[in-house]
Amino acid sequence: MNKRVIMFGPLPPPYGGVSVFVSSLMTHLKNAPIQIWALHGSETEDPRVVRIKHRRLEVLDALRKYGSGARIVDFSHFHLEYPHQILLPIWLTAKLTLGFEWFKYILDGSLPERYQRFNPLQRRLFRAAINAVDEFIVVSEELRDWLRNDIKAKQKITVIPCLLTIPDEVLRLPLPDETRAQLGPFLKYPQRVCSIGTFIASYGFKHAASAIEKLRKETGEDIGLLLLDGTFALKPEYRDQVLAGRDWITVLSNVPNPEVYQILPECNLFVRAFGSESYGISRVESIWCGVPVVATDVGETRGMRVYHFGEEDRLVELIREALLGSDKAELLSELKNWSEQYRSEAEENLRRFKATLGLDLD
Repeated sequence: MNKRVIMFGPLPPPYGGVSVFVSSLMTHLKNAPIQIWALHGSETEDPRVVRIKHRRLEVLDALRKYGSGARIVDFSHFHLEYPHQILLPIWLTAKLTLGFEWFKYILDGSLPERYQRFNPLQRRLFRAAINAVDEFIVVSEELRDWLRNDIKAKQKITVIPCLLTIPDEVLRLPLPDETRAQLGPFLKYPQRVCSIGTFIASYGFKHAASAIEKLRKETGEDIGLLLLDGTFALKPEYRDQVLAGRDWITVLSNVPNPEVYQILPECNLFVRAFGSESYGISRVESIWCGVPVVATDVGETRGMRVYHFGEEDRLVELIREALLGSDKAELLSELKNWSEQYRSEAEENLRRFKATLGLDLD
């Protein structure tokens, strides 16, 4: 490696998929001579981390000190996915001045759909960003095909799903007493379902809650629902609609990702109800924890029972089968096979990421 490598993106909290992925990468690359520019929320004392408040333009100081000739892999969203009319031009000007390489990692599966609604200014900014990127990394083949065929991007595009193995040191962490106490009301239920997201409509918490409510009434089963809220977005009225009159719902906010691995095995089922999934790390993490998954038919779906976003009757049916069906032994056997497959793929993802960025650590 003959270039300084910088990873630029969010670290938790809050615990969105991108921040969890960047944090996991940082752990896997603990011996790498890299720098991490953290947009917000970094809890780590890792000396490689530079904290940046991008809306105060602190990225300019970081670029001036460390950016010249560097290779920057950009996980942020305001330079391309949501092109900011101030931050993007500043970024492009700095790139011309300092000569850094821009590796853009696109993790947002909703981008092709949203691009159709971009106004003329957004499209101009987006096109300027596309032309300035040196190399793309994308989370799915669908994004690669869209960039190549619809956007006509000519640069190299590498597909690397945002799935990495769980570091051993993370799995060894005990669940803190405070979190276990908060989890207490949920653990009393004989049937336990978990979902991860945040309280806005696209994450489908309302669909999951409504489906569980229907199933409780139809079967008489005492089912509890745990919602792990990442807090990176919130519609208060939507939250009220999800929780109103449902005392069998337990909400935990900003649960650190290592603790999620201790919580998932306490569950009988994981429901991922997100409508615009890019990959869906939490789906595979649940399989690794031996927990069956019911999920929307977007993003990763192998080894999962799937339904179309918003189809609550189908969601009820799938939850019923997973919790009360007679094929549980067969399902758990399938999960073990898929767990091994995903683990192999996650190891390959890390190898390809290192190779793409020129990180020769072997």
